[in-house]
Amino acid sequence: MIVRSLAAILALASPAFAGAAPSAQCAAQWSASWASSQKDPDQADTGIAAKLRDATLRQTIRLSRGGKRLRIHLSNLVGTAPLTIDSAHVALAEASGSASIRPGSDHVVAFGGRAQVTIPAGAEYVSDPIAFAVPDRATLSLSLHLPEAPAGVTSHPGSRTGSFIAAGSHGGDATVAGERVEHWYFASGVDVAGCGATIVALGDSITDGHGATTDADDRWTDVLAARLPAGSGLSIVNQGIGGNRVLRDGLGPNALARFDRDVLAQPGVRYLIVLEGVNDLGVLTRDHPVAAAEHAALVAELEQGYRQMVARAHDRAITVIGATILPFGGSGYYHPNAQNEADRVALNRWIRTSGTFDAVVDFDALMRDPARPERLARAYDSGDGLHPSPAGYARMGEAVPIALFR
Repeated sequence: MIVRSLAAILALASPAFAGAAPSAQCAAQWSASWASSQKDPDQADTGIAAKLRDATLRQTIRLSRGGKRLRIHLSNLVGTAPLTIDSAHVALAEASGSASIRPGSDHVVAFGGRAQVTIPAGAEYVSDPIAFAVPDRATLSLSLHLPEAPAGVTSHPGSRTGSFIAAGSHGGDATVAGERVEHWYFASGVDVAGCGATIVALGDSITDGHGATTDADDRWTDVLAARLPAGSGLSIVNQGIGGNRVLRDGLGPNALARFDRDVLAQPGVRYLIVLEGVNDLGVLTRDHPVAAAEHAALVAELEQGYRQMVARAHDRAITVIGATILPFGGSGYYHPNAQNEADRVALNRWIRTSGTFDAVVDFDALMRDPARPERLARAYDSGDGLHPSPAGYARMGEAVPIALFR
């Protein structure tokens, strides 16, 4: 674990931490408490649009910070026509991945005072404020009824959480019966009112939680969220996409292309943790070897990509924490060689020592096998040589210093 420039972090920190802001000012402010990066559906979602015609979609989401008022973000990012939702409800879920809500907790979600909303193609809408007091780490149930099949389904495939599609309109029902799917659709964020500071975790499948336990909320960001001090005003949102790369599109738009939407546009963002790059390194030689010059060029381009993120975040007074890239020498998908490992070592050395980031969290040192540093330690490997296990995610989430956010 390496942490640097704590004085700079404190200098950049949100004014909310420098002293108590007037209550009226806080009441007018919003901070993101949950978010998911939006993209097109994956191959497993064939036919999903037809299933959503005259159907209720119930999905559960775990907040990091609670509050007395909420608002919901709905996205039609990949839609090719306006998306109509004629009923939206939010409630406390019985549990993550549950089809049932807690009695008496249902609230109608309105947009401009109306129950129905039509979201233009490519757009995101935010709901009216909802007077709904929820505690930190609350699990919400969001139910949406679509009268017609959408023209393009905006999705987050890596939910690691069950959602349900039930025929007909059942938004306020105590429970729904329908097909269970492990994806989120159209839900892009939940904000809470009050002074605070949001941490955005920008990453790939390791941040998204591949290898985590379905419905258990045990990604590394979930573990970190549980450690945030009550009453601190801190929240964290997970903006990971499986297969994501810094420089090229893959499973979803590249990290630089989605930076405005997934980082800068998040309400209350004051801190950013960047854990990206393993897929850029792995894809380079996944199908065939390349010349040494191409390896060197990729490392240089990644460094420039990180510089762009930091510069743009600093323009908004956002503190940027770089995370070193985990070992992937045991990956059967990327089958890396010595040159791939040399690229990773060089990039991690730059992350640690270049001074580009305000601080560094050294996940590489934390997670590698001391005897074979190109590989994940067996105790933290999910079994594919690339993604951590739940124990590995717990170690990552427990290792991030809370002092970085004070």
